[in-house]
Amino acid sequence: MTIMLIDDDEDDRRLFIEATAELDNTIICVSAADGGEALNLLRDNQNQPPDLIFLDLRMPGLSGEECLVSIKKEPRLAAVPIIVYTTSRDVQESIKLKQLGAAHFMSKPSSPEDVFFMVSFVLGERWK
Repeated sequence: MTIMLIDDDEDDRRLFIEATAELDNTIICVSAADGGEALNLLRDNQNQPPDLIFLDLRMPGLSGEECLVSIKKEPRLAAVPIIVYTTSRDVQESIKLKQLGAAHFMSKPSSPEDVFFMVSFVLGERWK
């Protein structure tokens, strides 16, 4: 399984990758520091599409919402489940993101234990 993490916070990326490795060290984590970098990686036909994408909503430059819309427009990526995670708890925003194609909307974890729980929960679900 391959997971792409799109998050501008370096510490959050590190925690996520560590939690994923602790949960299952066969999972490959690919990370991008912003939406533009992620789209470049995802659009490169030499890279296989990931099985799941975790997308931070609040990022400078290309926002998580804009990145979500761009990914869902790509035919080879449209079926990849995207889990949006953010510090926002806005219900209307979560409804809008689901309408745009997000598979799930989660609060961004703040501790290593919470990251581990989030990753284990998501990997235990069937997204396709």
